[in-house]
Amino acid sequence: MPTAFVANSTTPLWYTTRATGFAALVLLTASMALGLLSATGYRRPGWPRFVTLGLHRNLTLLALAFTVAHVLTSVLDSFVSIPIQDAVIPFVGSYRPFWLGLGAVAFDLMIALTVTSLLRTRMRLRAWQLVHVTAYLCWPVAVLHGLGTGSDTQARWVLALTIACVAVVACLTLWRVARIWPARPLAPGRAQKAGTPPASRTHTPAADEARR
Repeated sequence: MPTAFVANSTTPLWYTTRATGFAALVLLTASMALGLLSATGYRRPGWPRFVTLGLHRNLTLLALAFTVAHVLTSVLDSFVSIPIQDAVIPFVGSYRPFWLGLGAVAFDLMIALTVTSLLRTRMRLRAWQLVHVTAYLCWPVAVLHGLGTGSDTQARWVLALTIACVAVVACLTLWRVARIWPARPLAPGRAQKAGTPPASRTHTPAADEARR
């Protein structure tokens, strides 16, 4: 969107589009954070697991609601012609087809994420896990969409908000990887836990000479 229009824009739809987009990003980031915490088995005293799962699901639904509002206001705004199919079918539009297509991909993935979450008890676990993990791609795709097609991405507060969201998800992702990473072979007590005989766990030069 041209800079002159951004500077002088007073259309309610433009402000609503930007506001709902930022709100959806923050809510989706919070949902991602709770999902990562839940996957690592993190618990707080007095905070049951079902509360975390319920909050995760409700945040996802709220993020979807703001995303729907973001899509509708973008379509209704007359400054740029964005047909409704461009918001659902990726990379078919004429206005910033790549960046707008990323938004359509994120929207479709978010719908899949929400539907599978609501139908979890009626789906096979393997199928649910496959769709659910794939749908988590909607977060990085949504971030790229906002950076590429946003009209005020160079504003300091917008960059700060985006960086904060990325930092939260990146830190929790690294934490999850660290928790599920296989234990180091030379970690203290690893050989004992693996059932290695005591004589074989001794690696001093004297012990090696005695075994020859």
